[in-house]
Amino acid sequence: MATGEIVWHAWGVPRAGVAPLVLLHGGSGSWTHWLRNIDTLLAEGRELWVPDLPGFGDSAPPPGGHDADAMVAPLHAGLQSLLGAQPCDLVGFSFGGMVAGLLAAAYPEAVQRLVLVGAPAMGVVPERQFTLKGWRHLSTQEEQLQAHRYNLAALMLSDPAHIDDATLALHIHNVARDRLPRRRLAHTDILARSLPQVRCPVHAIYGASDALYKRWISALEGAFRATGAPFVGMALVPGCGHWVQYEQPGAFHAALREALR
Repeated sequence: MATGEIVWHAWGVPRAGVAPLVLLHGGSGSWTHWLRNIDTLLAEGRELWVPDLPGFGDSAPPPGGHDADAMVAPLHAGLQSLLGAQPCDLVGFSFGGMVAGLLAAAYPEAVQRLVLVGAPAMGVVPERQFTLKGWRHLSTQEEQLQAHRYNLAALMLSDPAHIDDATLALHIHNVARDRLPRRRLAHTDILARSLPQVRCPVHAIYGASDALYKRWISALEGAFRATGAPFVGMALVPGCGHWVQYEQPGAFHAALREALR
């Protein structure tokens, strides 16, 4: 992966009149952030393209930086190679939502609909709402497991009972392959500043208990409308934290279906 390759995962077949659906995962993740969504989207007849973002999963780090802005050009080049001039429906989760917004702003012809899921960098949160625990320095596997479980509960899922062994193993496999530790843009307002350049309809989906926002979640819809982007609306999924498409996949799909109608 020294030459900057991006690994793309593909399902489904092209359908006339239906745009390819591109899913971008969150920070310290991989395509498996969408693990509980692939089958449903395939059953609905969608052609799926799901990369491991540069520096995560099995993809090489981006050659020009270590944050979301360095991923835009490589991802666009990948989309051109895979899809040609055909625009896609672009769905980005968390860090991937920030990347998706930057991509749609920089290359508006490449995206026909933009859906932001749990996206940061909207400039409405005055301070960080949580602190994650470091784990690489811990000497025992049990200590590391406890740190990972804590981090999943602090950021990703609203109900600790949802952190089963499979979820914990998936999370550990993903965070161990995060090669971009100095990311900072998620704590800025870069997404809000980029959305005015987006030309396509913009939708938002968030868990009602998203740990990134907590009590500030009520300010989000106004922040989206204030950008002047063609914002259509925001769905809040109840009983759900940040990783909305994993914790409540049924409700998430209902919201996504409406956004992609």
